[in-house]
Amino acid sequence: MSLIKSISGIRGTIGGKPGDNLTPLDVVKFTAAFGAWIISRKGRKVVIGRDARLSGEMVSSLVSATLQGLGLDVVDLGLSTTPTVEIAVPLEKAGGGIILTASHNPMQWNALKLLNEKGEFISAEEGAHVLKFAHDENFSFAEVTKLGSYTRNDKYLTRHIELILKNRWVDVKSIKKAKFKIAVDAVNSTGGIAVPLLLKKLGVKKVVELYCKPNGKFPHNPEPLPENIAEICRVVKKQRCDLGIVVDPDVDRLALVQEDGKPFGEEYTLVAIADYILRKKKGNTVSNLSSTRALRDVTEKAGGTYTAASVGEVNVVKVMKETNAIIGGEGNGGVIFPELHYGRDALMGIALFLSHLAKSKMRASELRKTYPDYFISKNKIELTPGIDVDAVLEVIKYKYKNERINTADGVKIDFEHAKEWVHLRKSNTEPIIRVYSESGDAEKADQLAKTVLEDIRQMLAST
Repeated sequence: MSLIKSISGIRGTIGGKPGDNLTPLDVVKFTAAFGAWIISRKGRKVVIGRDARLSGEMVSSLVSATLQGLGLDVVDLGLSTTPTVEIAVPLEKAGGGIILTASHNPMQWNALKLLNEKGEFISAEEGAHVLKFAHDENFSFAEVTKLGSYTRNDKYLTRHIELILKNRWVDVKSIKKAKFKIAVDAVNSTGGIAVPLLLKKLGVKKVVELYCKPNGKFPHNPEPLPENIAEICRVVKKQRCDLGIVVDPDVDRLALVQEDGKPFGEEYTLVAIADYILRKKKGNTVSNLSSTRALRDVTEKAGGTYTAASVGEVNVVKVMKETNAIIGGEGNGGVIFPELHYGRDALMGIALFLSHLAKSKMRASELRKTYPDYFISKNKIELTPGIDVDAVLEVIKYKYKNERINTADGVKIDFEHAKEWVHLRKSNTEPIIRVYSESGDAEKADQLAKTVLEDIRQMLAST
């Protein structure tokens, strides 16, 4: 398994040989490169935090020691969330941050997710500088009298929640009045600490905790897709909960379960929250090219402008700033609300969704029915060393040249007349090609994806 170096950080499986996996030597090398980059920008402090996966403590120790060895001061938030670290970086006036999490990847994975001084993911250009530092081993460690300091600060999660509660669109009074009963699946990671704490502060009457022990033993695939959340769906219906909440290990993605035990749809997390904000304030929205068309529909209905960005939080944030968007994110359940910070934040998403649900006086299933009905089929092809991804994309692009084609991120084929699309792109986080398709009909969405997948298989078979 090769290391994956992308805008989503340095990611790999634990163990194995250096350069092939995320070994201790690789952790030290890339941490040193990032630290050298921070120093080149006159930074003196770095904030770190981690999810609860089994390798987290080991990786955290290596990262802290390496940064101190460079002469940088380390503020360690310990078990934390990605959005909490993003908030802490500018509050600490740090030169950057590192979140130790492989997000939705299984437990054998870990990663270094790199932040700049604003608490935002570093850009592709900045990432290239870090990789060059690593390739050239262009870093020098400090003398013994100039080693960096280490400070542990476990108060930022509480501070993060306090900032959420103070937001003008978070209606704590209405949430308390609704007397919600909510189930939570935190996949035994840091959401097990953060989500129940937030819900209690919001005045939720009863919280049913499911896999909320932050021991890193993921009970199921941690990606919050419908096929991975069957248990909480059963619990919500059996225990007559008003809602189910599912987060990934680092709490930047949010999936919801309706009171009838059916998924609300991770694509519709952002749609519903954007609808709530757009009802309060006219403005623009942004999501990535693989996200549902429903956000565009809701935005235009409210008098705003929708713009699509390349996949990846850093790309979405860039376009949000360019278009002055008031809310944005990704269709995987990632909500970015600039009034708090420019990062995907499941905790902020929970507070805004509950405000919307409480004020609407609807059940979750009733609220879902108020939005345009689209269906996304999500598929993937495992990559082997012999697959030329660029060649695959060129063949597909040529075959569908008479349709509306977008090549900003892979190849997106937009069948505008039918309000359908197919998007093919190489993943930033896994060795796969993702093939997503959307239609107003579930069977048609699946068929669109199958057609393109068959095109790819035929091309690979002929090479």
